[in-house]
Amino acid sequence: MPPDKAGIIPRLDPSTGSPVNPTPAVNTLRPSACPGLLRIVQALDGGICRVKLAGGSITAAQASAVADAAQAYAGGVIEATNRANLQIRGIGADQEALIATLLAAGLGPRNAGGDDVRNLMLSPSAGIDPQMLFDTRPLADQILATLQSHPRFHELSAKFAVQLDGGEALAMLEHHHDLWLSAFVRDGQTLLAFGLAGCPGLNAPLGAVPLEQGHALVVAVLEAFLDLASPAQTRMRHLPVESVLGRLNLPLLPTDGFKRPPSGALLHLGTYPQEQKNQFYVAAIAPLGRLDSTMLKGAAQLANEYGDGTLRFTPWQGVLLPYVEKPHAVSQRLAQLGFLCSIEQPLARMIACTGSSGCGKALADTKADAVQLAALHPGHDVHLSGCPRSCAAAHTAPVTLLAVSPGHYDLYFRDPAQPGFGRLHAHNLSIEATGALLRARPRSNTDD
Repeated sequence: MPPDKAGIIPRLDPSTGSPVNPTPAVNTLRPSACPGLLRIVQALDGGICRVKLAGGSITAAQASAVADAAQAYAGGVIEATNRANLQIRGIGADQEALIATLLAAGLGPRNAGGDDVRNLMLSPSAGIDPQMLFDTRPLADQILATLQSHPRFHELSAKFAVQLDGGEALAMLEHHHDLWLSAFVRDGQTLLAFGLAGCPGLNAPLGAVPLEQGHALVVAVLEAFLDLASPAQTRMRHLPVESVLGRLNLPLLPTDGFKRPPSGALLHLGTYPQEQKNQFYVAAIAPLGRLDSTMLKGAAQLANEYGDGTLRFTPWQGVLLPYVEKPHAVSQRLAQLGFLCSIEQPLARMIACTGSSGCGKALADTKADAVQLAALHPGHDVHLSGCPRSCAAAHTAPVTLLAVSPGHYDLYFRDPAQPGFGRLHAHNLSIEATGALLRARPRSNTDD
């Protein structure tokens, strides 16, 4: 990998994460097609700014700052992403003012080079989930600090991602990550199983370490990746697993006894008790992942009024308000703001990318088509993608519609034996034909 400005590639001590040869942080952004807070990427509908949230969490004051920035410097469109971050779309000429507003709210990285690598996903119920084996947030803070503070890790791709799973009942277990860690207990000891280029819900782990070595494991894996990867090899899936494992200088434990229980089917939607007595969280979905400034400011106000002043965004493109004592009132207010609060609402089961209204690669207006399909009550969880890149879904949905022309899609059913979207079932369907086909098909055939 390229050296830093001093001509030195810093190496980290795996036990502490500290550089063996410290060098100043590089404060320049490298070219990338991925938006960040400091890098505005242009789309058909204007600039895109991605605000990466630590563990998906944001304070009410910060959420209000995002809402104000979107209203003042963009088109007011805010997106909840499938990595539990926020995006502002439609940014105009005042990019620097928007960035300054977000930095003043404390939403930026510790240094410019660290913005791209803040890709660590937790459960939205970290620290409050009754099923959790440990509170992942302190370890996550340590990992994020290391990712941002050490220049060598700034060479990682803006898409390179890590997942830390504490065994919570509410967890996205189907999104692939370059490195995943998942807690389990053996003989009374909490261990972290880990895997590469996969996810704890689908893949077997490669080894395990004691919980207290979790940070050292992350450092060792990332160092090994950077030692081995060529400039073209930007993701863990580009390297042989054996080569990475062979570079680790940590003793690995067997994974006997690891079995990740499935995530609760609908725990990302509704009201559920927390680990803390008499406390609840309330979770809702932003329709097709989009909310406006009024919705975000309204949710922030609810967090202040009924909760602990924080919100958590979820990989289901929704929001979670923790530490609520009056959940019914919060749920009602979220619904009034325009959030989806019930699985009985068909749009709550739809995922759609930006579509041709905002993306030059999309072949159809996927969001408008999703609204039309939802009105037909198809009875399935459906992902509409404007092109094969599948930006809106990091996992394979039970049903995928891949656009082939405006208003027309190829239909796929999820099939573990088939790569990509799954098994192709029909070509060039209209939205009306898709709705009729799905209504006639039992849900159990695709959502098992």
